[in-house]
Amino acid sequence: MAETINVTIWNEYRHEKTNDKVREIYPNGIHAAIGEGLDSRHNITYAVLDDPEHGLSEEVLNKTDVLLWWGHMAHGDVSDEIVERVYNRVLKGMGLIVLHSGHFSKIFKKLMGTSCDLKWREANEKERIWVVNPGHPIVDGIGEYIELQEEEMYGEHFDIPQPDELVMVSWFEGGEVFRSGCCYTRGAGKVFYFRPGHETHPTYYNADVRKVIANAIGWAAPVKRDYPRYGHAVPSLEPIKGRG
Repeated sequence: MAETINVTIWNEYRHEKTNDKVREIYPNGIHAAIGEGLDSRHNITYAVLDDPEHGLSEEVLNKTDVLLWWGHMAHGDVSDEIVERVYNRVLKGMGLIVLHSGHFSKIFKKLMGTSCDLKWREANEKERIWVVNPGHPIVDGIGEYIELQEEEMYGEHFDIPQPDELVMVSWFEGGEVFRSGCCYTRGAGKVFYFRPGHETHPTYYNADVRKVIANAIGWAAPVKRDYPRYGHAVPSLEPIKGRG
């Protein structure tokens, strides 16, 4: 039996409170819809922006193997102290999955070191997400592509560092393309950016989207090993002969 992975799903949870269309699609919040797509292998904790410490206390993060992040309208409301806390946990091995408009979150920009800017358009257009790395575990069980009938467009250039591994690329009905499944390593932690998931579309109910997220959690889960030692290396492992 697979080992349980402790997953924290973080969501602003602002659109669902202020936008009737979003509330109709995600009555219990985007975070709940994402969680419903997971299974018994995942021990789920939910956290939202307006919780104390944004729901990301030291205790919660220390118990989290993989953190999922969805944000859009309130990136600036996220405390820099909490961002630094999440950043340090990623460097020490916690996995991070950044979803859709989370590309502009403070934590993703800090980890990438770039603007993370892009083109966008809301025109309810078809998105076809092509698998370009078919042997990667994140696309286990996924066909040649995932097709979404209506989504928001994101287009290149996407101002991110070259991904360590590019897993998926999107094509949109209007003609743009986009690197939509990007893997990175930061310190001992793994980071996956997954593009689809605009709040006015039911994307997180799509079976293939849910499968990619579940696969990504397995990929991003921490490796079971001690954190590296840094600093002054005394005593040495082997005797050192003086060189006069």
